[in-house]
Amino acid sequence: MTIPVLREMRWWDIEPVLELEKDLFPEDAWSRGMFWSDLAHARGPQATRRYYVAEDADGDGDGDGDGDGRIVGYGGLASAGDVADVQTIAVAREHWGTGLGALILTELLRAATAFECAQVMLECRVDNVRAQKLYERFGFEAIGFRRGYYQPGNVDALVMRLNDPSTSVSVQGTEING
Repeated sequence: MTIPVLREMRWWDIEPVLELEKDLFPEDAWSRGMFWSDLAHARGPQATRRYYVAEDADGDGDGDGDGDGRIVGYGGLASAGDVADVQTIAVAREHWGTGLGALILTELLRAATAFECAQVMLECRVDNVRAQKLYERFGFEAIGFRRGYYQPGNVDALVMRLNDPSTSVSVQGTEING
């Protein structure tokens, strides 16, 4: 398995991202319009969003480098004033446990730092322990719940907060291609 490459998400990535979204979050997947709306605010001097995709250069997973650049993860962040919100992070099942989620989160926290945000917030399904452990490793702390946040399953969200994202981000030689 090759190491996926992170790059800025663009409009042509929406369809493959939606496929992954529907596979991972069948009950509460984002719509095409939600991604379009956020990407509309991700470029230019007034940008308030950052979205990244992880592309597997070997899309068929056999390690020979002849793949089609399949999207195997993505993440997005919105900023408002000095607070950022992790909108979404997803990693294809075959990449769970590889560190890809941490790589995407690192880039989102770098974006929050670039937006000069003092705090980063997020919601996480209460039944998604894998994600909660990732966020805790980065210094996020649980601060409350949102009852019935995820619909239509009526699943509660754990609200988490990170103070000063710049101190949480370990600077690794991650390269983002835009």
